[in-house]
Amino acid sequence: METTFRYAERGDEALILGFIKGLAEYEHLSDEVTATEELLEEWIFDKGKAEVLFVLADGVAAGFALFFHNFSTFLGKAGIYLEDLFVKPEFRSRGLGKALLKELARIANERGCGRLEWSCLDWNQPSIDFYLAMGAEPMDGWTVYRVAGEGLRQLSQR
Repeated sequence: METTFRYAERGDEALILGFIKGLAEYEHLSDEVTATEELLEEWIFDKGKAEVLFVLADGVAAGFALFFHNFSTFLGKAGIYLEDLFVKPEFRSRGLGKALLKELARIANERGCGRLEWSCLDWNQPSIDFYLAMGAEPMDGWTVYRVAGEGLRQLSQR
């Protein structure tokens, strides 16, 4: 199997959304997906707020990583935050997830980034085991906080 990578281009919105929905189904969060092809086009391609990398198996899009730059004040440089990584079930156990992470690490190093980081659901032991095997370290003592939707609107008016 030949493994290659390509960045998403305008016109890939349906493909990206398909991967997002596949990930949401795996995470039992399908009811939370409100993304549309139009929103993806606006935020990824028009506004440039995220990037998408596809892993191809013999020319077929088998997985994706959606990521963006964050910034570490302590390091004084940017990092890459991996929002989503997903490999279609029929392509799993072929090293494609590992290949995506390695490629993201290469990109981070090429861009001079200080780190590559992501979050993982606590119940997702297969992914946790995979990340640990890749050398990732869990960030003990940190809790993710979020304000979204109506709470975000209300906070902006306080």
